[in-house]
Amino acid sequence: MTKHTHDFVETYDDIIGFGLDRQTDENTVICYLQMFSDDVLMGELIKRMTDDELEEIFNLITRSLKSHLTEPEYHNLFLKEDDPD
Repeated sequence: MTKHTHDFVETYDDIIGFGLDRQTDENTVICYLQMFSDDVLMGELIKRMTDDELEEIFNLITRSLKSHLTEPEYHNLFLKEDDPD
């Protein structure tokens, strides 16, 4: 069974752009992240990224997860596992 989904980008049919309003910004970031994480794109792009770029992306994601999720949410929503506690 697949744990991760990318349904939003497949069904979203409104504008993709940034700076118009908060809702459009949120939807655009979701679409960009889901398109960015596509297996075929990542297979090509990851090999071309510098060590610094890899670290920058890793740190941004880690910082966002730590800032906005509780430990149980991290395990449940990100890792897709039961909280170990």
